[in-house]
Amino acid sequence: MNNNLKLAIRLVALAASLGVSAGAAAQAKGDWTVKVGVNKITPKVESGDVSAPALPGTKADVGPDTKPILNLAYFITDNISAELDLGVPYRHKLFGAGSIDGTGQLGTADVLPPTLFAQYRFFQPEAVFRPYVGLGVTYAYFRRERGSAQLTSVLNTGGPDSTFSLEAKWAASAQLGASFRLNERWSIDGGVIATKLKTTATYSTGQTQAMKLDPIAINLGVVFKF
Repeated sequence: MNNNLKLAIRLVALAASLGVSAGAAAQAKGDWTVKVGVNKITPKVESGDVSAPALPGTKADVGPDTKPILNLAYFITDNISAELDLGVPYRHKLFGAGSIDGTGQLGTADVLPPTLFAQYRFFQPEAVFRPYVGLGVTYAYFRRERGSAQLTSVLNTGGPDSTFSLEAKWAASAQLGASFRLNERWSIDGGVIATKLKTTATYSTGQTQAMKLDPIAINLGVVFKF
């Protein structure tokens, strides 16, 4: 069991230890909430080819990462809320694919994807179980891109170390989740977020590569109502 999953279990256990009785008041108009938990992002990559000069069919894949999250929400009405999803940068590994599948890790890149959602929460504020849907906008900011020796051997054999950069992009996100109220202040909350994200990799050797990342994020945490 990895450390992030252990953290999620501990957070849920902490919230449960604070009581499971349902009070008369819950998340309603004018309330603020904060959610702390973990989030796993798994890109669903469709990679374009690296532009010439490169071996035809030179593609890339991107691995998943799991990090802590901090979400802030404000209830505009009993059923409509605005939520800002924050966290620390995710670090994703890039691997060879297509005609260079099996060549190993090409590099790593950090991404910080803050997202602002407008949400609709079903049922009344005092309901113990409240599913919700959301639509939002994500800004994917890439930084600290690092190429590996394998990237150099693929793009610039015998030459200087190859590096790359990924273009920051705005993207649309859709959200489906639910909260389970433990008491007047505390809830358990989990959800899934799908984001339509495209970017372009630019290599120090002059080539470019279009990439559709379309990540799926799965999160779980505990929520405190102010």
